[in-house]
Amino acid sequence: MVNITHKTNTLRRAVATATLQVSKQETIDAVNERRVPKGDIFEFSRAAALFGIKKTSDVIPDCHPLPVEYSNISYSIDGLSIIISVEVHTIYKTGVEVEAMHGASVAALVMYDMLKPIDKNVEIQHIRLQEKHGGKSDARHLPKALKCAVVVCSDTVSRGEKEDTSGKAIVNLLASYNYNDVEYNVVSDDVEAIQKILQQLLDNRTDLVFFTGGTGLSARDVTPQAVAPFIDTEIPGIMETARAYGQQRVNTAMLSRGIAGFAGGTLIITLPGSKKGVEESLQALFPQVLHVFSVREGNSH
Repeated sequence: MVNITHKTNTLRRAVATATLQVSKQETIDAVNERRVPKGDIFEFSRAAALFGIKKTSDVIPDCHPLPVEYSNISYSIDGLSIIISVEVHTIYKTGVEVEAMHGASVAALVMYDMLKPIDKNVEIQHIRLQEKHGGKSDARHLPKALKCAVVVCSDTVSRGEKEDTSGKAIVNLLASYNYNDVEYNVVSDDVEAIQKILQQLLDNRTDLVFFTGGTGLSARDVTPQAVAPFIDTEIPGIMETARAYGQQRVNTAMLSRGIAGFAGGTLIITLPGSKKGVEESLQALFPQVLHVFSVREGNSH
């Protein structure tokens, strides 16, 4: 199966429909009047849809087993068409669109089986995903243009003794969201050097500044204390989210001292110095963290 260990749990919702076409009004009348010989097609197909939703991963090879936390099956009749609607919710790492479509499919098959003795021309015509919400693909209204900067805080990188990988990982992530106006800097693990470059970025009205490195517990890890005096609006939830995500993967993630918040109109985020630590933090935060810019501008929905 596809690796989803890098994803985060979010509320995922999907709605799928299936359409059953009958050939005569008498069939619809029998359905409405509960005269179908095999029983009430709505109740039988509802129960079958619930089984179908829960058993999706058993019959669709690449689907992950997931906790189904809500499901609803409803019906409507339009002329000679019976429309089955299946809604599924979960809080998990992957979506439930296949579960909703599978439930609708099974419900339609049960209806077909129950109606074929009285209507030889019943057809299952359409199985469609109508809605899908949740996850990173649901992030909308991202800022179209952000002036970004990446600052690598490392004695060894600044001396040319080691190649930077964490800062470049941030640059690559930003490029994947079409943020290509990125200023890249490397400084030593020194409070004065860090504060000097940060002040320059603030003077240049940079929208988003990432620091990588210096968030640990060694004597030279000074990035949080260098940055903290500039932050006037702290956002604790940003780094709480990153640490919680990391803690599920590495039990020492709790030791990171990263902080985040606004300095005027500039969002500052301080990340670990390792490439893996940076990548995991970005997986936890992006793209939803960018919603803060909409909130600041009063465009939250």
